[in-house]
Amino acid sequence: MSTVLDRPRVHAEASDVRGAEELLTPDALEFLTELHERFNARRQSLLSARMERQKRFDAGELPDFPDATRDIREGEWRVGDIPADLQDRRVEITGPTNAKMVINALNSGAKVFMADFEDATAPAWDELLQGQLNLRARWQGNLGFTDPGTGKDYRLSDDPAVLIVRPRGWHLDERHLLIDGEPISGSLFDFGLYFWHNARAALAAGSGPYFYLPKLESRFEAELWAEVFGIAEAKLHLPRGTIKATVLIETLPAAFEMDEILFALKENIVGLNCGRWDYIFSYIKRFGRDPSRLTPDRSAMTMDKAFLAAYSLRLIATCHRRGAFAMGGMSAFIPVKGDETANRAAMDKVRQDKLREVGNGHDGTWVAHPALVPVAMEAFARMTGPNQLDRMPERVPGRDEMLELHQGPRTEDGARENIRVGVQYIAAWLDGRGAVPLYNLMEDAATAEICRTQLWQWLRFEAPLDNGQRFTRELFERLFDAELSALGDVPNIGEAAGLFRRMVLDDECEEFLTLPAYPLLS
Repeated sequence: MSTVLDRPRVHAEASDVRGAEELLTPDALEFLTELHERFNARRQSLLSARMERQKRFDAGELPDFPDATRDIREGEWRVGDIPADLQDRRVEITGPTNAKMVINALNSGAKVFMADFEDATAPAWDELLQGQLNLRARWQGNLGFTDPGTGKDYRLSDDPAVLIVRPRGWHLDERHLLIDGEPISGSLFDFGLYFWHNARAALAAGSGPYFYLPKLESRFEAELWAEVFGIAEAKLHLPRGTIKATVLIETLPAAFEMDEILFALKENIVGLNCGRWDYIFSYIKRFGRDPSRLTPDRSAMTMDKAFLAAYSLRLIATCHRRGAFAMGGMSAFIPVKGDETANRAAMDKVRQDKLREVGNGHDGTWVAHPALVPVAMEAFARMTGPNQLDRMPERVPGRDEMLELHQGPRTEDGARENIRVGVQYIAAWLDGRGAVPLYNLMEDAATAEICRTQLWQWLRFEAPLDNGQRFTRELFERLFDAELSALGDVPNIGEAAGLFRRMVLDDECEEFLTLPAYPLLS
């Protein structure tokens, strides 16, 4: 094989980030090129398959458990061994990869920190490279940060959380690394660069190369990841199964292939996670042209009811039968500063959410803020051990329950909230921020997706609201103009508002808001 040095066709965009050259080395670029050449055509084919399946959903087809894989679902098998440092995952904290966040999250008291290159990160080139450098510094033992405003020094504690990395989903490109003029997959870039520079160091420290895999829609997409892992392990002469992954079940089609996803990745997988916000988004997107599936306000779709409760229980049952962890999802509430009453109410909602998860049988959960770690820890202290792998739900929901529509109000206030949150989130994303506190909730790309797809769905059918109005284009435009005026002079607000409005009004539902937003990213 030729080397990257012989390949003018491999072009990585320059960066002002100090140390970027230590990441984009010839051997690292060679590895990324090999991943691209081996797997990009398959990736593109699988993305096309998503769109073909969407046509069938639009024609009335409903998701179901595949007949072709009945033997996998009915067979007796288990996933591979789970490393010692992943046996206790009762509280995981998530967030972007800037140095301050990484240090605070690793020091938070959570068992695991998921460093997020996906929904909590706006994929600006310098931001991605700096994030990779921060994670590399963690394994090199020299991660630190001095706040330029306060002079405060941040350093790792002696007992940091276990580090897991979430790369971007299969659908996103990385336009700053071109191979024969073609952008590499964002998934392969994020995974490959982190793995290449850190796998051996993480293993030497008693941990390993651990990943969260987002937005899979089928067993075939899981099989692709399994092949990527096999090639990567062989490249560094690591035993098969060294890489360990947790898959987020956050799309409606994937919820009907959980056994199959575990089976496809069984040498590498350690669990599944209930990615609740993306799951709501997926439900709306995949059923967007079905008038019988009009959703209520986002606040009415809670984890204790309808399709969310059903898929959570089925995930627990599926995972525990196979010896894999069943991870709970993210509560979006964050501490409320300056209002103790409101703060207590928010903390109580988080507490109740986590008590529900541990009561159902989840092995751990997610939080978005260090202040919530003790709240979640207290709830999961009810476990009698480090996990609940030996616990099964009393019942396993079937297909009809997993498709059951949430009931609740559909309101003008809900529409206004969708507009406010969606526009402000996109504006922040265009400014380089992927996790944004808004109205006492931590919003990321997943919650912004709910905002714009729900309005798109309501508009298609002029959905009835609880005040007797119908959600017409005229009403949307009036609410949109009113909310936009109230937001004032927010950076990027014009560009963000234009993009949000276009996606709501388009005849077709855009697969992901980050696809048209990516070229606009500063």
